Amino acid sequence: MPLHAITEVYGEDGLRQRFALEIARFDEAEQEKLNRALALADHLHRDDRRVREPYLNHLLRVAIRIICYYRVYDVDVIVAALLHDAVEDHPEALAGGQPVDATAAALQVLARDFGPRVAGLVRSVTNPQYDPDRDRDEQYREHVAASLDRDPWARVIKASDFTDNGVGVIHATGSKVLRAAAKYRPLVPVLRELVARPDTPLDDEAKQHILEQFELAETRFAAILQD
Repeated sequence: MPLHAITEVYGEDGLRQRFALEIARFDEAEQEKLNRALALADHLHRDDRRVREPYLNHLLRVAIRIICYYRVYDVDVIVAALLHDAVEDHPEALAGGQPVDATAAALQVLARDFGPRVAGLVRSVTNPQYDPDRDRDEQYREHVAASLDRDPWARVIKASDFTDNGVGVIHATGSKVLRAAAKYRPLVPVLRELVARPDTPLDDEAKQHILEQFELAETRFAAILQD
């Protein structure tokens, strides 16, 4: 069953059950690490909402998609997928206080608790502080292109994240629909080129699946923007 369909029918409980089924393939130590990451994501985002659903649903879908559809069984990548918004959204809570540089402190906590590779992956998909005098969406696209250019594994996380946002835009409501379409549509060709690169660590079938999902997202963006 498609992940957004699981969400609509069974909600967070259904996604949690699907995640548990997907990680049953891993050994005990790996499952413990994955469940710790899920518990941390749940704690940090416990009050966050994503339009009509708990924010955790988005994080679960991003992680499940990487396992199920991309056939990536790298535990660090899946952990980073669960925590990909933790530093950007809740750096002070993750760092355990109000440090001068909350982002750096939060990344240090992830490196301590989950390893430096996880922290590095999360860093690659964490948006920086933007120049208030420049267009925010343009800076976002520049950051994504530069960050993913140098980190092939982070492309896997961003592809799943973008798919959830883009294909799932039809599940958004109100002004968020137009805002998401306008923000994400120009990013499609950037991500398409990055995913298709030979050094992106996915097999051809997974890449083709992602590119088809990008095409679907682009079609939905065009319909929303009435192009």
